[in-house]
Amino acid sequence: MSKALHNDLPFRFGTVGTPLSAPKNGGSAGGAQRIRELSLDALELAWVQSVRVSDEACVRIREAAATNDVALSVHASYFINLNAATEEMWQAGRERLLTACRAGAKAGATDIIFHPGSYMKMEPVVAWRIARDRLAEVSETLVREKVAVTLRPETMGKQAMLGTLEECIAWSREIENVLPCVDFAHLHARPGDGSFNTYDEFAGALRLIAAGLGDRGLRAMHIHFSGIEYTAKGEKRHLNLDKADVDYKALFQALADFGAGGRVMSETPNMEEGAIVMRNAYQRARTRARKP
Repeated sequence: MSKALHNDLPFRFGTVGTPLSAPKNGGSAGGAQRIRELSLDALELAWVQSVRVSDEACVRIREAAATNDVALSVHASYFINLNAATEEMWQAGRERLLTACRAGAKAGATDIIFHPGSYMKMEPVVAWRIARDRLAEVSETLVREKVAVTLRPETMGKQAMLGTLEECIAWSREIENVLPCVDFAHLHARPGDGSFNTYDEFAGALRLIAAGLGDRGLRAMHIHFSGIEYTAKGEKRHLNLDKADVDYKALFQALADFGAGGRVMSETPNMEEGAIVMRNAYQRARTRARKP
């Protein structure tokens, strides 16, 4: 990729899904071009229902991303559960995840984001262990096939779901080529009481990542962010930042102070507008950065 195009910030900013303002017939390749026109530099391919992309389309996506210096990731199918109740259900989910990884690598994506699944009314530690073993199996398959991607289990916003920050860090410590996708909006929504919304709480999460994963975890973050509506049980729906209570300025100040880096991906309904607000907030925070 041409380094000349990149914004030289520690973070790249972009959208989960093709920007709303991209040409309707341009596909993901057109989405990468539109990302660059917006002065953004990351795109997450939203393959959340299924992977319907040819090898030829993957080549077009890879070339468009390289030409425009846009870093690519993939959001894999929603229909994956590392704690699926039956072996048959797990094998179906496993194939969905592997398919996203294989096609994503062909398209130039480096990171594959997925929802880890549900506790299925099990004790969380039991569900976590089942998920660990199954995720390790996927990682081993990818290593054997030489599919060079990072698996990113996402922190989840509902209390019934696998995917606390601690669980994602623990998987990352034990399994090769696994790192968290940290959705700070989900972490805010998950308690259901408005907590996890202060500088100190955001800083605490970054300290947890640094303690568990070292520089690797803190300098190569993959962040999802948006405003969010929630109930006592957690996440309800994503919102634009100006319609939500999440203190995004405090979050970006913490990220700047800790010297974190990686990618920040907007999941606001207004997508690219949200990404631009996030980038600008981070740039302002970086001018005020101090050692935490």
